[in-house]
Amino acid sequence: MTYPPQHAAAADLEAAVTAWITDDPDPDTRRELTELLSAHRDGDTAATAALTDAFSGTLQFGTAGLRGRLGGGPNRMNRVVVIRAAAGLSAYLHDLLGDGFRVVIGYDARHGSARFARDTAAVVTGAGGHAVLFDTHCPTPVLAFALRRLGADAGVMVTASHNPPQDNGYKVYLGGRAVTGSGQGAQIVPPHDSGIAEKIAAVGPLASVPMPESGWETLGAEMVEEYVQRAVKAARTQAVAPLKIVLTAMHGVGGQICREALHRAGFDDVVVVSEQFDPDPDFPTVAFPNPEEPGALDLAFARAREVGADLIIANDPDADRCSAAVPDEHARGGWRQLTGDEVGSLLGEQAAELAAFTGTGVLANSIVSSRLLRKIAQAHGLGHRNTLTGFKWISRVPNLVFGYEEALGYCVDPAAVRDKDGISASVRLAVLASTLKQQGRTLDDLLDRLAREHGLYATSPLSVRVEDKSFITNAMERLRAGGSPASLAGSPVVDVFDLMDGANNGNGERLPATDGLIFKTAADDRVVVRPSGTEPKLKCYCEVVMPVAVDEPVEVARRAAAKRLEAIKTDLRGVLGI
Repeated sequence: MTYPPQHAAAADLEAAVTAWITDDPDPDTRRELTELLSAHRDGDTAATAALTDAFSGTLQFGTAGLRGRLGGGPNRMNRVVVIRAAAGLSAYLHDLLGDGFRVVIGYDARHGSARFARDTAAVVTGAGGHAVLFDTHCPTPVLAFALRRLGADAGVMVTASHNPPQDNGYKVYLGGRAVTGSGQGAQIVPPHDSGIAEKIAAVGPLASVPMPESGWETLGAEMVEEYVQRAVKAARTQAVAPLKIVLTAMHGVGGQICREALHRAGFDDVVVVSEQFDPDPDFPTVAFPNPEEPGALDLAFARAREVGADLIIANDPDADRCSAAVPDEHARGGWRQLTGDEVGSLLGEQAAELAAFTGTGVLANSIVSSRLLRKIAQAHGLGHRNTLTGFKWISRVPNLVFGYEEALGYCVDPAAVRDKDGISASVRLAVLASTLKQQGRTLDDLLDRLAREHGLYATSPLSVRVEDKSFITNAMERLRAGGSPASLAGSPVVDVFDLMDGANNGNGERLPATDGLIFKTAADDRVVVRPSGTEPKLKCYCEVVMPVAVDEPVEVARRAAAKRLEAIKTDLRGVLGI
């Protein structure tokens, strides 16, 4: 039988499950599969369905590494899958570099993360590598920082970021001797992903994978301390006016580190959302531990109203994302969560002003993010690049000084962290709010100024979460086969661009092909439709551009834009049949 057992016909399902149980070193998943197998034999259709799904294929290793539901079987996240992934990565690095390749390993507080990280350290050590394992959970940006700081050849972060509690994942970075140029310390991209995947597929039974009980180095508080120092230094300045900040860690691992970084940047009045501040892998107060999801910031809003805060900052569970909310008399409850694009434009303007002193640097954002950042870069005489979605692409842009994607990811210090970093972004945003407050202005005032200078670029997503992933495939096929909208919000669609043909990066170069479609209207509205790379979602990124009259408040244009965005989403729902 091949390892791991692949998709099996009904007659072979029991044999595949039995072989997996024999190979599985984890008593919990062995027990789970044994109980399901017994129930299946007793005619339990739910057990049969669960086993069929768990053995319907192999969790695929790609540019996002691995991510999936915890449980036994090749289509789940478990110790067998992780050990094989670590063995494949080690074989790839050994072929590339020989003995002595160095891998730094971090993990969050999710179920299974610590065990998966330790297994990885054991496999790397057994393969002739030098493993460096964090001695406790840490945020993803701390792992990305450590990779570059230590000059390691690879990094592994065990996390599923903002996914539901039943998921986990495995992110891989390359650095050191393994890559050159702007890819140093970034997540893997082709051809490395397929090369590692081939090595994983070649791994035999787990008994053939050496896993010593010791031999790796541990990494502790000293690396976290270096990271905090760098996050504060990267802000360029300290607080210049006092701010009352409400901070939530969304039950993740970034709370203490983010609060300490804010404190060292001069923000002493930080009120935490205590119900969400300590790590908890069950995420009990939220349906999804993602600041983008409706209701995720409700506790933060309540605390902000209670204490009279100036700013809300939220990190996701592995603290690679940052969300923010500001007081707004027009918003329900008196607070408005800023969109990822609004925070991106604020941090982008701040980065552009800093970079303009030298006259060099490039701003970058994913192609699904707002087109406003390009206007900001041009206004400051800086370069701009579009990239495919994901920081594996954004962080690779040469001469990058700031990069972002609308899903709350911001790279504010590419020299130190070649990935999105919710903690450094939090400090940068707080410093910006403090500077504006000293001037008698607010973050909203800066957004208004940008709208008057460049037009109001308003964005809003339409995400369709599905149980059956075939809905996504079928929807994309229908759109390509002539089912695209003829108009959006009353404006005719004048251009349809298939990202499988490659898009322009803003410098006359073509981006790699990816699954997505862009619709542009005569009114300069834009919609990008693409499958999510990490969740079972079809995502539609909607943007409208509204001129702001000289004598009208920006809020008037903002309300008109919101109505237009809702009209576009209504049209899209009709086209998609949802």
